Amino acid sequence: MSVFLKLHTEDIEIIEKTSDFVKNTLSNAEGGHDWYHTLRVYKNALNIAKGEEADVVIIALGALLHDIADSKFYAGDETVGPRMAREFLQKQNVSFSRIEAVVKIVENVSYRGGNKKTNYNPIELQIVQDADRLDAIGAIGIARTFNYGGFKNRKLYDPAIEPKMDMTAEEYKKSDAPTINHFYEKLLLLKDTMHTKTALEIAEKRHNYMQDFLDQFYAEWEGSS
Repeated sequence: MSVFLKLHTEDIEIIEKTSDFVKNTLSNAEGGHDWYHTLRVYKNALNIAKGEEADVVIIALGALLHDIADSKFYAGDETVGPRMAREFLQKQNVSFSRIEAVVKIVENVSYRGGNKKTNYNPIELQIVQDADRLDAIGAIGIARTFNYGGFKNRKLYDPAIEPKMDMTAEEYKKSDAPTINHFYEKLLLLKDTMHTKTALEIAEKRHNYMQDFLDQFYAEWEGSS
């Protein structure tokens, strides 16, 4: 990709090794959080980076490692991913400053019900966060949401269970609400959290697609379409 044109050979090699490491580590991951999710986030991040002044190596490594150990699959332990990222990058002799930046991305990228507050907000984190959130909306976002709902054996929809919009981070983590509720508790909120112009333009299209999907879903649910 063109964003790599000015990179040193050793940086490109580290990115390639990281890609191989993540692909191998996530070979048996749940379909919504697997290697292909990571690859899409990586591509999104590099696309967004074209319009920003940022460290592309940090962005690439952060995107590749952002879901190396999603806490949802580690009993809620949010320390596993950052630790795995740090240990891997140290073995590759990545500079201390870049390791710290990538680990910070892994620590802070997740939505967590919109409750994660931090003063750490460099452009590299913003780009990876935008890229990750783009993969949570639109057609693929819908597919991932229902895939995870099936993985957790959740109902598709229950009119008697309303979305809960004021959950704490812990409540959000433990929620077992129907999958449709997740649209209101997270997916439809993501467009307005985008940091970069490029991501916002993409998010608006994907947001509208989800709105159309929900309109069709409810019409079919009522047997009117």
